[in-house]
Amino acid sequence: MIKIKYYKERFKSNLRIGLLFLSIGVILIIISFFIAELKNISLKSIGFGQIGSGIFILILYNYELNKQYLIIENGIIKQNWPFGKKLNLTEIKQIKKFAGDYILKTDKKELTINTQIIDKKSLVDLNAELEKLNVEWK
Repeated sequence: MIKIKYYKERFKSNLRIGLLFLSIGVILIIISFFIAELKNISLKSIGFGQIGSGIFILILYNYELNKQYLIIENGIIKQNWPFGKKLNLTEIKQIKKFAGDYILKTDKKELTINTQIIDKKSLVDLNAELEKLNVEWK
C-alpha cells in the first residue's frame, strides 16, 4: 500500500484555523454573558457558530491527518474522503496534466488529483506509480 500524503503545512494551517475559530467563539460567548448591554445582540449565536466551525475544521484536520489524500493498493487508486472516487489502475487510458492537476481518465470515469496539496516525497511516489502504467500522457 502506498499512501500519498498531504503536505505538512496544510495540517498546520487547518489546526491553527480550527483553534482560532474555537477560541473566538468561546470569547464571544463569554463576552455576551458578562456585558449586559450585549445580551440583546446575538453574540452568543455568532459564538456558537464560530465554535461549530472550529469543531468542523478540527474534525477535518484529524480525518485528513489519519487518512491522507490518496491510497494506491491492489491495483486501485482511491481518494480518501467521503464519496471519494476510485479507479482501477489497469483501466486508466490517459493521464492529462492540467493546471497543476493530474486527470486520470478511463473509458467511463475521471479522477482529478491536485498535485499542489501533495507532500513532495509523496508526489515522487505518485509519479513513479503512474509512470509504471502504459498510458498516454498529455
